[in-house]
Amino acid sequence: MTAVSELVSILELEPIELDMFRAQTPAGAGSRIYGGQVVAQAMAAAYRTIDDGRLCHSMHGYFMRPGDPKTPILFQVERVRDGGTFAVRRVVALQNGKQIFNLAASFQTPEAGFEHQFDMPAAPAPDSLLNEEELRAKAGLDPASRRIWPVEVRPCDPQEHGQTLALPPLDMCWFRARVSLGDDVILNQCALAYGTDMTLLDVSLRPHAVNWDSGRLQVASLDHSLWFHKASDFSQWHLYVQDSPSASGGRGFNRGSIYGPDGALVASATQEALIRFR
Repeated sequence: MTAVSELVSILELEPIELDMFRAQTPAGAGSRIYGGQVVAQAMAAAYRTIDDGRLCHSMHGYFMRPGDPKTPILFQVERVRDGGTFAVRRVVALQNGKQIFNLAASFQTPEAGFEHQFDMPAAPAPDSLLNEEELRAKAGLDPASRRIWPVEVRPCDPQEHGQTLALPPLDMCWFRARVSLGDDVILNQCALAYGTDMTLLDVSLRPHAVNWDSGRLQVASLDHSLWFHKASDFSQWHLYVQDSPSASGGRGFNRGSIYGPDGALVASATQEALIRFR
């Protein structure tokens, strides 16, 4: 399966009974399921029970067990509330009868209201930057040693490949889906959710002069939260502005702001992650 078709196939859930859906993991996913995949699939499952045009404005998820890529995931959706404007869903992801992830998501009927945002910071144009696969090749690392993701990432400060210096816990990258998503708001939201887990953990490692290629780290996402502010086409370049205000107790806390191609703040993310030496 190509990286292009992978993203769409991930979000194709099979209904198996009322408010329960089954999802698969693409071949070549490694020894455990990527967290962003489960987030996106849980959102897609919740959306299957929303049929009145409401859109997700926030979601909060906890990772409880590593997912096995060889085993299908069952998503059980609970319809917590359907109000006049808002609806709430709870989603439990299960493998072999055990919870691996749970999600709470809120949906709102679109409406007009007050508007303000922080401006998008200045950043190098994405066309002037190399993507992750090109950077690994440039650093002498085997590009084939890591999968080709369905979301393309171009770091604005690509020093993390082989870095040995402590860097500020601030980072930016451009990212986008490798496949055209059109104007389907739900598909774009789920694809964006998939991508937000790819680099957010990394920013908490920057002050400590370690990187993924050192082989010394034990890292995992513990939770993940997203707020969707505006609709956007995720097949276009989006700027992901990330920082890590704190790391302590074997955990790193990370935040992200996602700006669309027109400079609009389209989503915000937070995550706490396990970061420790093996």
